[in-house]
Amino acid sequence: MPIIIVKLDEGDRKIEVEHGVRLVLALADNGIDVSHRCGGNAKCTTCSCEITEGNPSKMTEAEKLKNVKNARLSCQILVEGDMIVKPLMRVKNMDWDSPGGTPKKEITPDPVWI
Repeated sequence: MPIIIVKLDEGDRKIEVEHGVRLVLALADNGIDVSHRCGGNAKCTTCSCEITEGNPSKMTEAEKLKNVKNARLSCQILVEGDMIVKPLMRVKNMDWDSPGGTPKKEITPDPVWI
């Protein structure tokens, strides 16, 4: 099972996640308050993360269209190996009462891999 080191202001967290899970869900399911205001549908960029190690090689067309500089959309990434990530927009830092709608288990919109 892949290991994700999550860089947080309050210190690093090490989580073990199931292979093939969406990164946004892996973070949320482990108590990390990553934002996903559009419900994980690649319509916003609030789930952006810096990935400093283990950057996934493939990208969805929906993510590429967002053109997020130096970051990736966690809602569009399937965890396939170990990585080090830093969520860029957390609920606690944004003064929001919730991260957004719950993302589905599968990538939405239907992924077109590029």
